[in-house]
Amino acid sequence: MGTIRLTAAQAMVRYLSQQMTDEGDRFVKGCWGIFGHGNVAGLGEALYSAREAFPTWRGQNEQTMAHAAIAFAKQSGRRRAMMVTSSIGPGATNMLTAAALAHVNRLPVLLVPGDVFAGRHPDPVLQQVEDFGDGTVSANDCFRPVSRYFDRITRPEHLLTCLPRAMAVMTDPADCGPVTLAFCQDVQAEAYDYPEAFFEPKVWHQRRIRPDARELAEVAQAIRAARRPVIVAGGGTHYSGACEDLRRFAEAHRIPVVETQAGKSALPWDHPLNFGPVGVTGASCANAICETADLVLGVGTRFQDFTTGSWALFKAPGRTLVSVNVAAYDAMKHGAMPLMADAQVALTELALALEGHEAAAPDAALKADWFAAVDPLCEAPRPSSSDAVGEILGGNTLPTDQQVIGAVQRSSGPDTVVMCAAGTMPGELHKLWKAPRPGAYHMEYGFSCMGYEIAGAMGIKMAQPERDVICMIGDGSYMMANSELATACMMGIKITVVLTDNRGYGCINRLQMATGGAEFNNLLDTAHHVNPSNIDFAAHAASMGAAAVHVASIAELEDALERAKAATGPFVIVIDTDPYPSTPDGGYWWDVAVPEVSDRAEVLAARETYETRLKDRASR
Repeated sequence: MGTIRLTAAQAMVRYLSQQMTDEGDRFVKGCWGIFGHGNVAGLGEALYSAREAFPTWRGQNEQTMAHAAIAFAKQSGRRRAMMVTSSIGPGATNMLTAAALAHVNRLPVLLVPGDVFAGRHPDPVLQQVEDFGDGTVSANDCFRPVSRYFDRITRPEHLLTCLPRAMAVMTDPADCGPVTLAFCQDVQAEAYDYPEAFFEPKVWHQRRIRPDARELAEVAQAIRAARRPVIVAGGGTHYSGACEDLRRFAEAHRIPVVETQAGKSALPWDHPLNFGPVGVTGASCANAICETADLVLGVGTRFQDFTTGSWALFKAPGRTLVSVNVAAYDAMKHGAMPLMADAQVALTELALALEGHEAAAPDAALKADWFAAVDPLCEAPRPSSSDAVGEILGGNTLPTDQQVIGAVQRSSGPDTVVMCAAGTMPGELHKLWKAPRPGAYHMEYGFSCMGYEIAGAMGIKMAQPERDVICMIGDGSYMMANSELATACMMGIKITVVLTDNRGYGCINRLQMATGGAEFNNLLDTAHHVNPSNIDFAAHAASMGAAAVHVASIAELEDALERAKAATGPFVIVIDTDPYPSTPDGGYWWDVAVPEVSDRAEVLAARETYETRLKDRASR
């Protein structure tokens, strides 16, 4: 067997460039990198030499370039991923938030932070974190709890085992998540005689876990016995490529479908059996179905508290919870009847076991009533002061988030992907956005990470250049992480950014008020300051190279959205919005603890209501 002498960094890049998907594409499409003393000499040189076959992109912040990589993987249905490299110290720890985001959402990303010298001769090196009681610890050990696989490369030959393990994790449907390979900086530059066979192309197939026969029979029997079943479609429906299978299954057995944030768009919004978003940010029609359901069939969902209304939503006496999931950890949650299997395979085999079975038809009027209630909220405002929408939303003079969503919806087309991550918009989009087909809705709500939006939009566009990507972001998230807008401009990545400026953290301000708290430290006007805030977001975006405009009305927003379609790069539209209104219909209780003791009557009243809800949940 022949060998080839390469540095460890060169070997890593060469190996990754030969790992392929079923579709004949590279699984790791390239590398995001910010270089420092911990990776510039070793990995930097290796990436330069391979730049044509294995591209490298430069970000502005380690966290956000990792967000771009994660969004790329999510929009690719976990069938492709990216590598992200940083130097040691702050460059590495900047990626921790992104690692946690990927871990929570079960998304593949390869993080390769530089590490200290394996030889230890120059210790302590610049940016080295020293542990007085453990000489093996570095800052990169912080990645351990937020990585699905962690390894430290202290010898060149470690790559022969750690790289296949990394690929196995990122391509496994159950174990999928972030991989961290802490790469000691002296080892990156060391040479080794690697076997030539190590660099031969390898195809990583999409593994589909088949259900256990006993579990399948038990679940089929439970569905047959149910009178009012409901399907909760989660993100695993998309990752399995099971959206069409879900449609066929729901139609064949006449079972209504509700969607989590990650599962939204699994069915077109206007499908008769799609009863819309579920849970805390859900529709009244979906939640009404779930309240009375005697069997809840979760397909690829973690049953997060926003989905379950903090486990107060599914309250029918004796209801059965079934969980279809590739991960045993998720399939067994909350005493669920497990069906550990790939979603596509599970739905196909369940359909065979249920042949001829139909549940009672759901009440279509529930869905009609929902849209009758919320569609007017999304309409462009009319000049009359007695306008019904204005009355519902408190007679606002500034545009509402609902009206902004309506304008974006009217401007959107079949290729539009609307995306968001945190703040007010996720709840409003979950309730109101009408997704026409799978992949048209991209929401990072497992970690609800402020600052994901602009970098995430860039990653979506890189995954699907043919799609029209619209990033919905609030002023708070924009202030946290906007620098990749400059990257998008430099790389010529066309995205449309709709920035709603409600002058603070409007979502948390409303939660603060709902739990009896005084408005404090969320909106800019209630935070400590000497000078009032006066941020020109359009000018800021323009300074980074984007086309940018500030609009004063919904009509101007619609005009700007039309202009954005002709743009060749990022187009940013800023609109001032009212921080207080939210969609009054739909939604379910969320368990947010209220103080037992306070000197404010509002808090004590909120605590009394909270205790009542706790007793209601405990009695089920």
